[in-house]
Amino acid sequence: MHILSIQSAVAFGHAGNSAAVFPMQRIGVEVLPVYTVNFSNHTGYGAWRGPVMDPQDVANVITGIEERGAFSSLDAVLSGYQGSEGIADVIIDAVARVKRANPAALYACDPVMGNAKSGCFVAPAIPDLLRDKVVPVADIITPNQFELGFLTGTTPDTIESTLDAADAARAMGPDTVLVTSVERPGRPEGTIEMMAVTSSGAWIVQTPHLPMKANGSGDVTAALFTSHFTRTRDAADALARTASSVYGLLAQTHAAGAKELLLVEAQEHYAHPALEFAVTQLR
Repeated sequence: MHILSIQSAVAFGHAGNSAAVFPMQRIGVEVLPVYTVNFSNHTGYGAWRGPVMDPQDVANVITGIEERGAFSSLDAVLSGYQGSEGIADVIIDAVARVKRANPAALYACDPVMGNAKSGCFVAPAIPDLLRDKVVPVADIITPNQFELGFLTGTTPDTIESTLDAADAARAMGPDTVLVTSVERPGRPEGTIEMMAVTSSGAWIVQTPHLPMKANGSGDVTAALFTSHFTRTRDAADALARTASSVYGLLAQTHAAGAKELLLVEAQEHYAHPALEFAVTQLR
């Protein structure tokens, strides 16, 4: 399986492609990474160095990949942190060209814009671009609960309202919605959930909620779910594998007291997920 991954990159720590590429490789995916920024570290540190890539430079890299004849072998395109507002058009154009070369290819958009605790942390124009231009051409989107609310103009905070919001997002274009960081009243204390909604049904999985900040974990989640779903077209199976792998990564990182994800050390959780968390069908 081959995936073109258009995301940020950092030298120190793990975010964007620097979080997503290795887990995909470890489960047997050939990844073609294209960078939207090339930073010293993720922006959560409050200071960083390095360039936001010019959209034309990003487009040129993608064209070079196309010129090698790679588009016809791509099974999916994955996009994440965009860096600048001009990247949206580059991604949309790349997806169209990939799908012309291989109509079976999927496009998965991780609509990175922020979270409930930090608010939006991207350039001001990007959330609207994601909602109005990028999400409508996606087959899969992987928003957290906060991002899903922005995309749909709703406040998803229960299972029912999150399902409704996912359906509203699906009406925008994507068939498959993975909602991460689902927090709802009435769930057992110390837990967090993920929900997958497709035209075939809806499923939820619950895991322990570890008391830690984990920059890059959403990028790993989007990468693994996209990979598993692209391979099997089975949302429940992809949800189970992704939840198990990401929890294993976070638990190992938390147990070590590490400030950055132990991405390499936790690799067995990607390759051989324990599948310890039950996936419940909602409809």
